[in-house]
Amino acid sequence: MKTCASFALAISALAAFAGSAKAQGSVESFYKSQPVTLVVGYSPGAAYDLFARNVAQHLGKYIPGEPKIIVQNMPGAGSLNAVNYVYQLGRKDGSQIAAFARGIAMQPLLDETGVKFDATKLEWIGSTSSEVSVVLAWHGSGFKTLADAKARPMSVAVSGSGADSAIFPRVLNTVLGTKFKLVTGYPGNSEMLLAVERGETDGNAGTSWATLQGAKRDWMTEKKINLLVQLGLKKHPDLPDVPLALDLASNADDRKVLELILSRQQMAYPYAAAPGVPADRLAALRTAFDAMVKDKDFVADAKKQGFEVDAMTGNDIGKLVKELYASPPALIERARAAVNGS
Repeated sequence: MKTCASFALAISALAAFAGSAKAQGSVESFYKSQPVTLVVGYSPGAAYDLFARNVAQHLGKYIPGEPKIIVQNMPGAGSLNAVNYVYQLGRKDGSQIAAFARGIAMQPLLDETGVKFDATKLEWIGSTSSEVSVVLAWHGSGFKTLADAKARPMSVAVSGSGADSAIFPRVLNTVLGTKFKLVTGYPGNSEMLLAVERGETDGNAGTSWATLQGAKRDWMTEKKINLLVQLGLKKHPDLPDVPLALDLASNADDRKVLELILSRQQMAYPYAAAPGVPADRLAALRTAFDAMVKDKDFVADAKKQGFEVDAMTGNDIGKLVKELYASPPALIERARAAVNGS
């Protein structure tokens, strides 16, 4: 009886192994004959596009079958067009993924305008980086701390009403009591920083620290700006003495509102696929992504582009998104109001 039982167990184990090998083989054969399209929600040359092209260059070698990764730009509505398209009309076989803005995952919670996707149902692949943004003021503006921005109005350059450069100062005004005055009309980050340098505004309230380091390193070395506060779920290692906005909240509810809004910083450059991707192909994409972000060549190329690699797995993004969507309705309503500056 023991011999028969052992034989049966051996047969079962062999069958399980064969099934696993077959599943892996099917993934490999699929990707050998099928390129992967990477839909980028921004125009060529934008930060998300540049980082995505680095991903496209390195990701394929870690996917079974080593498929070619083809970048397809689909700009519009702050990358909302791209995620709507992939979610509703995109391929669900694992041959298409999307790169879009960090705030898109929370968009349905905070502003449903134009939203045609469910963030909790996206198949999250991973994020290449977390992000810390800063509120900065030109050295001659008279603003040295956040207390100064609470005491009197401080003008900040803004690229658009739905951009972080607008959302963050509105949130800080509502939750922390600052008096940021939004000056709109700047096409992008380069123009906003130029406005600060020219004295058109006192500062800016939404530039990432990594971008600032790459574009305006002399501003720090020559002490041309003051850093008032940093915006993220944790401090950047480079900025131990700059206060974190979360730590300035006067009560637990205010801190939770800030956490809900600033959670986007934790998944700064997210990648996802449409719902319904076969489990084995999704696992292969996630495994490949996790290996890619540890690749020395990928990291070196990212550094040359001025990007930091501080990755987050697809599983962790999925968990975070579900936690955020399980927030109490009253908290979500407060966060919505803060984003709109009310």
